[in-house]
Parts: sequence; C-alpha cells; structure tokens
Amino acid sequence: MIERRKNIARRKLLQYGTAAIGSYAVLTSMGNKINAAESTDKLVASAGNKKFSNLSPDQAISELVQGNQRFIRQRSRNPNQSRLRLLETSDSQSPFACILTCSDSRVPPEIIFDRGLGDLFVVRDAGNIATSGEIGSLEYGALVLGAKAVVVMGHQNCGAVKAAIELGSTSGFIGSIINEILPAIQISRSKEGDLVYNAIIANIQLQKQKVQTSPVISKLTKENKIKVVGAYYNLENGRVEILE
Repeated sequence: MIERRKNIARRKLLQYGTAAIGSYAVLTSMGNKINAAESTDKLVASAGNKKFSNLSPDQAISELVQGNQRFIRQRSRNPNQSRLRLLETSDSQSPFACILTCSDSRVPPEIIFDRGLGDLFVVRDAGNIATSGEIGSLEYGALVLGAKAVVVMGHQNCGAVKAAIELGSTSGFIGSIINEILPAIQISRSKEGDLVYNAIIANIQLQKQKVQTSPVISKLTKENKIKVVGAYYNLENGRVEILE
C-alpha cells in the first residue's frame, strides 16, 4: 500500500513538473513575443513621422492653418496620438511650432490646430504675455528643439484683457500680468470700434514685438530658420486668424 502511494505521488509530481515546464515555456514564448513586438514598435517609432524636420517656417504655419481648418469643419484627424507616437516621443521631441497663448480653458492649442504628441511646444499664461520666462521658453523651443514657427495667439473675449480694462492696475501677482497688458489698452482707447477687441489685437502685436526683441529669436528669423506671427482665435467658430 505504501509503495502504491509512493508511485502515485511520483506520477503526480511528474505531471505537475511537466505542466510547470510547459507553462514556463508558454510564458517565456509570450514574453519573448511581447519584447520582440515592443522592440519592433520602437524601431518603427524611431523611424516614425519625420516629415516636419524639413519644413520651412511658412510650411510650418501652413500646417497649423490646415489643422485648424480640419478642426473648424469637424474633420479632425487627431494625428500623432497613437502608441507608436508615444514611444517615438518618449526619448526626445522635435515640435515644429511654438505657441505662446492664453491659459484660458477654451483655448487648447493641440485641439484647435488638430495636432498630437510632440508637435507643438506650448507656453501659456493669462493674457498671452511675453515676459522673460515666456520668451526664454520660446527660445528653447526654437533654438534647442528646432521649431520653425512662433505663434503669439490671443483670443476673443480674453478675460485678462477685460480685467486690465476694468481694473486699470491692482496689487498682488495678478497686477504683474495686468501691467503687461495696459500699454495695449492705452493704444486702443484712441481707436474706433470695440475697445476689448482692439485691445486684444493690440496686445497680440505688442507681445509679438517683445518676442522679436529676443537676440536668439531675431538671429533665427534673419537666418530664415523661424518665423514669428501673431494670431487671433475666435471662440465662437473656432477659427484662428494669422496676423502677419
């Protein structure tokens, strides 16, 4: 009886051992396939969408305009939002445009320009003001990352501009933002038409001029490696108007 039990135990041990070895072989095979697939994905991603690397500044702006047209027509392609793009941009980035725009929650650049991961280098603050930190960020995007366009974009019914008109000046850190916008308001008071709209456009132009005072941006512009433009975003219809 004891010998019979030992034989049964041996058979079960052999069965379990064989099953374990088989399971290990299956898991190892699956693991190898997953690793191989990931390696393939990385190889494909590393050779991924490189069409932006040779864009001219005008072509970069054209890409933005085309993307905005798709957004307006509700035909967004949502490009460069795949797993491959995620892998491609995990180690490095090469955005084709820098966007300085307002922090307003209704103005998301990647959505309104129909772009994806790694396409746009976005700098945002209330009122799309160009202070030293913002300009430094744009210099980084242009000089280090190789962006071909810098877009200074304001928008319809900008709350920061409205606040500057209503408050004139104020204390607190918000005062530092308003003080950057006040010159645009002063320019606009002598113009005909809606004060808020005129001030938004004037603010775009003034902030653009500040960006262009950057020695780095100025040099790249003279070398035709980058172009700086203003832009106005309409909240009602989604259209971005490029202001040269």
